[in-house]
Amino acid sequence: MAAPMCSTTTALLLLIFLLLPAAVISIYCGDDDCYDLLGLTQAATPSDIKKAYYKLSLKYHPDKNPDPNAQPIFLKISNAYEILKDDVKREQYDYAVAHPDQFFYNTARYYQAYYGPQADLRAVLVGLLLVLSGFQYLNEHLRYRQIVAMVKQTPAYKNKMKALELEHSQAGSNKKKGSKNKIRTDDQLEISKELELQITGAEKPSLWRLLGIRFILLPYTIGKLATWQGWWIWRYWIKKKSYTWEDAAFLTCSYLAIPNSVWNSMSDERREEMVERRLWIRSNLEEYRAELRKEARRRR
Repeated sequence: MAAPMCSTTTALLLLIFLLLPAAVISIYCGDDDCYDLLGLTQAATPSDIKKAYYKLSLKYHPDKNPDPNAQPIFLKISNAYEILKDDVKREQYDYAVAHPDQFFYNTARYYQAYYGPQADLRAVLVGLLLVLSGFQYLNEHLRYRQIVAMVKQTPAYKNKMKALELEHSQAGSNKKKGSKNKIRTDDQLEISKELELQITGAEKPSLWRLLGIRFILLPYTIGKLATWQGWWIWRYWIKKKSYTWEDAAFLTCSYLAIPNSVWNSMSDERREEMVERRLWIRSNLEEYRAELRKEARRRR
């Protein structure tokens, strides 16, 4: 039973591959040859194509020829003329005739030329950046909301809110007995911001960080980065000056991969200690990491 099935499958595949060349050519002028419809050969010039079309249109145009069979012929002639008068479409048709085996490639070229979007690449790029920027902003906004909700469930936030509520209630009782003073929204936001700094990635979404804005500002960013890099090389590589505290902090965060939100949430003493250890020097960095591993083992 397997042998007849295999032979049938082979026959079907062979039939498909035999019909594919005819199919890809027929998408241009149907079952006819575009040159034959105009009575021309493949060596015809643009002038020959134009003359042949005008001659045949006078013969088969519905306004000139009342025969009902003339209209379908005129439509075929017009279609052939539209293909052959355009250099790009004619080149595609000639290629399809010469390479009928490249079915998918020829079909893709045909539909791209006739039905594909003729959009400017720059407009497509701008549209893509806008879409990606929109998704980026929505994702950051959702993440930010989740982090804020998580922060408000922490004991530190709840304790600070209770202390602030107690402080306001005492202040209100001194002014007027029995008055209820609500906690100001500004104070709540201040506590939220203070606690959010302790969580990585808790920065509020900003339009200036979106992909589209960054792309627009790319020349400015590159120029600014090049200026900063040149200043760095001149000051610290050539002049051999000591690092300022801000630049030393930048090196510390870079070598330890510490996010800005985490660095800002540290105490001043802790940041000062890490900067003084000069962790951008390999030996100091390896010693610091060894201490961290030892501390982690001790805690276990």
